[in-house]
This record gives sequence, C-alpha cells and structure tokens, in this order.
Amino acid sequence: MKTPVAFFIFNRPDTTEKVFQAIRQAQPPQLLVVADGPRPDQPEDVRDCAAARSIIEQVDWDCQVMKNYADVNLGCGRRVASGLDWVFDTVDRAIILEDDCLPHPSFFRYCEELLEKYQDDERIMTILGTIGLGRWKPDSQSYHFSYWPSPVWGWASWSRAWRYYDHNIKAWAIPAVKRKIRAFMPEDALFMGMVWRFEQAYQQKVDTWDWSWYFAILSHSGLAIVPSVNLVSNLGFGPKATHTKSRRQRVVGRTYSLNFPLTHPKEVAIDRDYHTEITKVTWSQKILAQLKAKLRPYKRYFLKFLD
Repeated sequence: MKTPVAFFIFNRPDTTEKVFQAIRQAQPPQLLVVADGPRPDQPEDVRDCAAARSIIEQVDWDCQVMKNYADVNLGCGRRVASGLDWVFDTVDRAIILEDDCLPHPSFFRYCEELLEKYQDDERIMTILGTIGLGRWKPDSQSYHFSYWPSPVWGWASWSRAWRYYDHNIKAWAIPAVKRKIRAFMPEDALFMGMVWRFEQAYQQKVDTWDWSWYFAILSHSGLAIVPSVNLVSNLGFGPKATHTKSRRQRVVGRTYSLNFPLTHPKEVAIDRDYHTEITKVTWSQKILAQLKAKLRPYKRYFLKFLD
C-alpha cells in the first residue's frame, strides 16, 4: 500500500482500537491522525481522549505518523473540517476513516486503485466506501458513478477536490448555484434532502462538516464513486454518538469482499437506476411529507415541485 490514511479520533477508545487494527493490517506508509480535545462539561473526556490517543502509539510497521491534536474541544464540524484542511495541505490524496468506520480489508485497495485511476479527472471528487443498498450490480461492475455523495463513512479524495470546500457554504446564497444543483439532481427526493442539509449548514444550525462537503461536490457538478458492495461498517450508532444515536442496523453493520481486479464501468456516467433505488430505500412517503413541510418556507427559491 502506498496511499496515506487519515484517521479521525476523539473519545471512543473501543471503536478506535477496532478501526486502528484494520489500518494496521493495511500498513499505510503515512498515518495522519486528527484528534479533538475533551469537552469542558464532560469530565470523562479527559480520560477517554487520552486512551484513544494512546492507541496510535501501537504503530509497529514502517510508517510516518503525523499528529494534529487539539488541546481544546472544537466540535465535530470545526475539528473535522480543520483536520481535513491540514490533511490535504500535507498530502495530495488520502483515504479517510473516522473512529467508528470499520473498513473491510478490500476497502484500501479499492480506494488506492481508484485514486490513481481518476487522479486527473476533475469530474470525480470523492470515492465512497459505503453503499446504502448493501449491494448493487456486483456481478457486472465493481463500482458506479453517482451524484449522491453520502454517506462519508470511509472515503477517499484528492487535494484538488478538497480545495473547493467552504465550511460556511457562502455560495448557497447565490440563486444561480441553487439552480445549478437542481439541474444536476433531477430526483426530487434526493434534491430535497440536500436542500434541507444546505439550509441547516448555511444558517449554522448544525455542528457537522460533511454537509458542507456535499455542497462543495454538488455545486461543482462533481461525481462520487460508489462501490458495488458495502465496504465499511458503521460502529457508531448508539447513545454516545454525536449524530447517530439510534441503533439503526439495516446495511450499516455488514460488509462484503470486493473482487479484484476491478471491473470498471464502460464510461463515466451517472447510474440513474441506482438513484431510483436509493430513493425507494431511503425516503418513505412519511419522511418525504415531513421534508416537504420543512422546506416549504424556502419555496421562494425555485422548489416548484412542492406545489
């Protein structure tokens, strides 16, 4: 393996240890570790953050370890965003894992090969490790292209793509940008889901970084590579999580082996059938109705399909 791995940790030594062991098996030549500091109102964080950081000292392969540790708590949004700024200022590409994203061994080779293959293709902005369907056309191709860049539970990208990142997504205020994203995302449900995210991020009502990353991708008509099988298991569902407190088990707990050599799509083209299927799985009629109600105050933009 030749590709750097960026590892984001905080206060969960139990899941950190599991993900670290997967990284240890892959033996990347560079490990960039980003850690948030303890929260002032949570005394146990001092102990737990220290325990998580101590796991990094177990590196026992030929590896350059670089650390970006915060002394104070920056929060999920600012810490990950600033950490990724540092990562992509340091290296030109990276595989990114958080402390609750447990990759299948084939995840690393999949990312590395596609980072190399598409390094100069400006259309491709991110390589995902998670597919919301568990499996999708695995017998015909190893991956497909999507305008749905979610979720970022184990992913990879290049500094050339990250340079578009703006945590405050100031460009969301520009009507032409909204129209551009709408034209790029014809699926009503998927588009509405992103509009809701972008409104929350723009108004700074949520402490997260990934919604701003989705905006950077979609506002530049960027594509995501999605594997044909789920390659990352999310260990973070539960009461100690920041955003995923429910114990949803659907496809997030199971991974599959990806076969090599990779079978590449014939062309770089959006898989529309995948978007139709992911809409059925992700958005029930009840959720869609709730989403429309939430978005109705923003109808003045151009959401005519809310009528």
